[in-house]
Amino acid sequence: MIYAGVMRYPDGGGLSASGRARREQVRLRAARMFEQGINPVQVARALRVSTKSAYQWRRRWRAGGEAALASEGPGGSACRLNPAQLDRLAAALDEGPAAHGWDQDQRWTLARITTLIGRMFHVRYTLRGTSYLLHRIGFTPQVPAHRAAERDAAAIATWRKRTWPRVKS
Repeated sequence: MIYAGVMRYPDGGGLSASGRARREQVRLRAARMFEQGINPVQVARALRVSTKSAYQWRRRWRAGGEAALASEGPGGSACRLNPAQLDRLAAALDEGPAAHGWDQDQRWTLARITTLIGRMFHVRYTLRGTSYLLHRIGFTPQVPAHRAAERDAAAIATWRKRTWPRVKS
C-alpha cells in the first residue's frame, strides 16, 4: 500500500462528542424504563434500538445503576505517539523514502513506515496499527502511477497530436 498526504477524515472518524451525548441520553432513558419494570423488548421498541442492546443495557444497569450506562468517551486505543511525534512522522513521510534509506523506489509501504516509526520513536506497531495511525493523521492509501522512468512527454504530445487522430478514425 502506498500512502500520500491526502486529508479525508480530519476528525479521525467515529462519533462526535454530541453524538456520544445523544446515545448516552438514550441509555439513560432506558434505565428509567427499567426502573418502571418495562421489559427490554418493549424498551428496544420504544427507543428504536436492537433488543440485544436493550438486554445488554439492562445487565449493566442492574450491575451498576445509571452510572454503568454513562459514556466512556471516544472509542479506540490511545495513540502511543504524542502530537509532536505525529508531526515529526508526517514531516518524515513528506521527505520521501529515499531520505530514510529506501532509494530503490519512491513508495511508502506499510512495512517501511512501520520500520521508520520504530527507528524514530522506538515504538513497535503492527502493519494494521500503522495503517490506523496513518489514517488518524490524515494519510490515505494511494495507487501508484506506473510510468516509465524514460518517459518522453514531448514525444507523447506529438504522437497524440499527429498519430492518434489518424488511428482513431
